[in-house]
Amino acid sequence: MTMTAMATTGVEPRVVDVQAFIDAERVSPLQKRLLFLCFLVIAIDGFDTAVIGFIAPAVRAEWGLDVGQLGPLFASGLFGLMLGAFAVGPLADRYGRKTMLVVSMILFGAASLASSLSAGLTALIGLRFLTGLGLGGAMPMTITLASEFCPRARRSSLVTLMFCGFTLGSAMAGLIAARVLPQMGWRVLLVGGGLAPLALAPVLGALLPESVRFLVMKGHAQGRVADVLRRISPAADLRGATFVDTAVSKASPVVQLFGGGLLKGTLLLWLAFFMSLLVVYLMTNWMPTLLQASGASIADAASIGAMYQVGGTLGAILVGRLMDRLEPHRVLFATYLTGAACIVLISLSTHTRGLMTLAVFAAGACISGGQVGGNALAAGFYPTPYRATGVAWANGIGRSGSIVGSLLGGILLGFGWAATTVYALVAIPAAISALALGTLGVLRRREPT
Repeated sequence: MTMTAMATTGVEPRVVDVQAFIDAERVSPLQKRLLFLCFLVIAIDGFDTAVIGFIAPAVRAEWGLDVGQLGPLFASGLFGLMLGAFAVGPLADRYGRKTMLVVSMILFGAASLASSLSAGLTALIGLRFLTGLGLGGAMPMTITLASEFCPRARRSSLVTLMFCGFTLGSAMAGLIAARVLPQMGWRVLLVGGGLAPLALAPVLGALLPESVRFLVMKGHAQGRVADVLRRISPAADLRGATFVDTAVSKASPVVQLFGGGLLKGTLLLWLAFFMSLLVVYLMTNWMPTLLQASGASIADAASIGAMYQVGGTLGAILVGRLMDRLEPHRVLFATYLTGAACIVLISLSTHTRGLMTLAVFAAGACISGGQVGGNALAAGFYPTPYRATGVAWANGIGRSGSIVGSLLGGILLGFGWAATTVYALVAIPAAISALALGTLGVLRRREPT
């Protein structure tokens, strides 16, 4: 273990700062396994979040539903996502990140499996709400766990790389649905979406370590902390060491988000997440319809729309690397501002397939990639005692934006607005996200060091 990871007071006892320890060591097999398991959670999350959109036409056909009746089905899952994020964060700061991640996986797996047995729309709406509760809790727990086990110098790139599982899982939902729906029906997809998290939950319980920063914060046995740190660095001499991290506060984690100089930062993060996820879900849910309204064929709309998810995956990797090398707030400011310009470009290129495809790809890279980077930024913004709450509540506020975005597309098209006008309007919240994150960067640079 390097000397930078340890402070001493006399000869004994030795005091080890757990974050400094992690920062001083190379990424170990334990941390790589944790990131991979979190990647799988995110991928399953992405699959289950996206699959409802792909099965909706089949559900509508089987039960003879109107298009308007599908609205509550979409909204119920999004409301569940929002409430799940709000509820699980404070619980994780009390009971542990790993514990609440496993509970969230069991909840959304069981609810998804039960959804496959739905006899009517009302039952399916209720079960999708429960599925959303689990989904809303799982995502911020993976972000928090991963960020607390990553060295600061590589945190953004590793967390964003892990988060690429979401767009890959969403893409897999479409690919699998295209093959399975015609032969086996929509219920099979919900069975698969339920069995995967239920199978993964015991694996997480057995193989995932609890956050050492959480263990220190809660005053758990020093030997338990030492055991985890030795798995990161087997050669480290931790005999007789006392482990420390950020000071523990007695106040509610939610209250802490607005104290200690965090009020402005919290509000700016919430504004950025709300506007960002509004754009992400409006583009994801309504892009095929908007592209067809612009004159694209069904096949072209599907292929062009797929480039948004591809761009999001590659953009997340690039944004994460840039955030580790440059000032993160400036990176995200430039990313979202570029994304707003790309959305405007989509509206101007509706009759040029090649240019539109490029614009859709770039918009996905900037907006979806920027959202992934925003998650890494939020994880680094909040101290350990209320990090899970901070990340989860930022995602919860963002989920409320996703509800607005999902509904807004239908409302604007219902008013008869042209697709080009809708695209131009969507660029506005993307620009607001850029301004919010840029302002947050200015405020943090002015803080005394």
